[in-house]
Amino acid sequence: MDRLGSFSSDPSDKPPCRGCSSYLMEPYIKCAECGPPPFLLCLQCFTRGFEYKKHQSDHTYEIMTSDFPVLDPSWTAQEEMALLEAVMDCGFGNWQDVANQMCTKTKEECEKHYMKHFINNPLFASTLLNLKQAEEAKTADTAIPFHSLKMAVVDIYHSRLKERQRRKKIIRDHGLINLRKFQLMERRYPKEVQDLYETMRRFARIVGPVEHDKFIESHALEFELRREIKRLQEYRTAGITNFCSARTYDHLKKTREEERLKRTMLSEVLQYIQDSSACQQWLRRQADIDSGLSPSVSMASNSGRRSAPPLNLTGLPGTEKLNEKEKELCQMVRLVPGAYLEYKSALLNECNKQGGLRLAQARALIKIDVNKTRKIYDFLIREGYITKA
Repeated sequence: MDRLGSFSSDPSDKPPCRGCSSYLMEPYIKCAECGPPPFLLCLQCFTRGFEYKKHQSDHTYEIMTSDFPVLDPSWTAQEEMALLEAVMDCGFGNWQDVANQMCTKTKEECEKHYMKHFINNPLFASTLLNLKQAEEAKTADTAIPFHSLKMAVVDIYHSRLKERQRRKKIIRDHGLINLRKFQLMERRYPKEVQDLYETMRRFARIVGPVEHDKFIESHALEFELRREIKRLQEYRTAGITNFCSARTYDHLKKTREEERLKRTMLSEVLQYIQDSSACQQWLRRQADIDSGLSPSVSMASNSGRRSAPPLNLTGLPGTEKLNEKEKELCQMVRLVPGAYLEYKSALLNECNKQGGLRLAQARALIKIDVNKTRKIYDFLIREGYITKA
């Protein structure tokens, strides 16, 4: 039986037991005949004689534990790692907090051990890099430099601490600790700049936070300047020479766009709706709304009014592309198949782009009655076409 060290005190860093799938706690068992990958068992499954596929209960095994000394006979490898982790979390010099986090050593013991073996130790004074170079010079004729187990453990752990410190510094310098606040700051930019921000985020670790923010701000300014230049070129093409005329031009342009949108919606309604009475009723209601009047009493009052019958889909374009549940939905909400397919496609594309969709986003995409939008949204959620954000 061998006693080998595990390099982490966190149970979640270890693979689960092959018998009960629980996180392994030291000491645990490693089969010496199975693997790779290593076949690991907790003590409970080992005592029960757990067998699985090629693994048999009579195989030779190793006891995995970090209960062995590394630098000091009175300190185990587990305590060495706990000390380094505590100094990393509490800061150098806060020995009382370090001792409280370790629980197994006193304040004086922690300070004395750390100063002796990690500060004043001549091996670490010359740095592990110099030690590695010296070992490589001695074993230049061999294929692989040899490191003793104890020094390899400390070297690996120091590398992990340095990488963790580097990542913490990047997160702190770039203000990524409050991710929600960071996302809200991103949304102040236009969509094009947000896409650039997402693309350049991977390079944030190379440049400093100030340089990265200056780069993004400069591109945001460039985008605004290009948009203003394009707007001024449009004014010049239209023969506009002063800003008073430009304001009038923008107002008329907005009005024309609204009228064009109304004509487009009306043409779609006339294309799909074959019921002339329903079409005339809709036109009268829209005329009342456009003139600033409330709709007629028969349209606004819910008392005593019969609900509209289901829409007859016979002969309507796009009916053959619907399944039975979709046909039932279109009949109940009185929505023509062609329009439903367009709304469905728009919602699916937005959901795939955003990774989810909210009801408010769906209402912003399809400009129809809010009750119909909710029914379409709930139907697509229920049938699994889209997911909630």
